[in-house]
Amino acid sequence: MNNLAEISLFAGGVFNLGFAVFHLFFWKLFDWKKDLASLTPINRSVMQILNLCLTFMIFVMSCVSLFMPREMLTTNLGKSLLVAFALFWFFRMLEQIFVFEVRGRLSVVFTLIFLLGSIFYIIPVIY
Repeated sequence: MNNLAEISLFAGGVFNLGFAVFHLFFWKLFDWKKDLASLTPINRSVMQILNLCLTFMIFVMSCVSLFMPREMLTTNLGKSLLVAFALFWFFRMLEQIFVFEVRGRLSVVFTLIFLLGSIFYIIPVIY
């Protein structure tokens, strides 16, 4: 294992932990109690369930990055997960561009943040 790969993996773990916590605040941040009330009950439920499942998966990404670095950096399964995590954040960056249309500063910032998440996970694969 090299130092850059370990640092990048640790940074990715912290990055994901931050996003998992961020997703837990979606109900408050986006006033979902009010905004989701306009949806049908099934769509309201789907939105909340998808957010909770996504939060869980991002938390899992964080945990394996922070607590299983040796396995992530030295096994075929770990390297495959690194590629999958890098692709997850890369595709999230593309969704930011094509769905939110990168209009304001905040959207540009989120686009770059998602790109950074992808970079954190591709570095250990390359080095």
